[in-house]
Amino acid sequence: MAAEERVVVVGAGVAGLTTAVLLAEAGTPVRVIADQVPGATSLAAGAMWGPYLVEPKDKVDQWGQRSLEIFRALADDPATGVHLTSGIEASREAEAPPEWATTLPGFRPCEVTELPAGFTSGYRFTVPLIDMPVYLDYLLQRLRAAGGTIEQRKLASLDDAGPAATIVNCSGLGSRALVPDPGLRPIRGQHVVVTNPGLTDFFSEDTGSSPDLLCFYPHGGTVVLGGTAVDGESSLEADDKAAAGILARCTEIEPRLAGAHILEHRIGARPTRSAVRVEAERCVDGTLVVHNYGHGGAGVTLSWGCAEEVLDLRRGFAF
Repeated sequence: MAAEERVVVVGAGVAGLTTAVLLAEAGTPVRVIADQVPGATSLAAGAMWGPYLVEPKDKVDQWGQRSLEIFRALADDPATGVHLTSGIEASREAEAPPEWATTLPGFRPCEVTELPAGFTSGYRFTVPLIDMPVYLDYLLQRLRAAGGTIEQRKLASLDDAGPAATIVNCSGLGSRALVPDPGLRPIRGQHVVVTNPGLTDFFSEDTGSSPDLLCFYPHGGTVVLGGTAVDGESSLEADDKAAAGILARCTEIEPRLAGAHILEHRIGARPTRSAVRVEAERCVDGTLVVHNYGHGGAGVTLSWGCAEEVLDLRRGFAF
């Protein structure tokens, strides 16, 4: 692959793989370089579409809506791991629904009888749920089918990814060192995956800025229970105390989960900054670097919209 036509995507999480797929399917020679394939944080996601505590709002709305369109189309194919699911987001306070939820199919306020004890408001809607191990494998297969290649190694800097005409930085939390970006910080998340005792609907509590989340997302034979959001923590080791808290919170809402068999713990570190960074810069050696990172807990939700913007930014620069 000649350096003058080569594009390297750094990172194999959902942002990196989605971007690489679009580049490869547009006819661009693409190589993905990552130390984890697929990325551990993306593997640990729940994952329900929904803009989650992320800025800037105007761009997030655009990226999120474009991604929603694509996820709805992908849900027609069971091999993608994407499925449209009805469920409830509830609050213990009298909260207004998030603006993005009001536009979703089947949106309506819940009756009091639909809410668990202790909750004062809630809303039902239908939204894409994504089974991340299945979905990331789907993206990897789609990338390879389009001619993209993957190299598993750890980079010391973005310069190590070259030579290339374009480097697309989707390294997530790795951007703290690779850019470097001191404004990027981890928010540790943990999920517990259990056998499904018969759940078909999702449930999510609007917990605001609390580090203790409450949600469960059914994916066929399994349910992903959540979760945590511990600001500043990046350890990927399982926390037994946090797992016990997740199980207790979810079982209180859905007693059938009490007898579910624990299959695994999934832990990731959400790459968080004041605003998602999707922008391009030209290096002194002529290499174009396009950044696509800092999605926090909305990496899946924004993935397709951000990837399309990366392609637009690359086209906007003359080579």
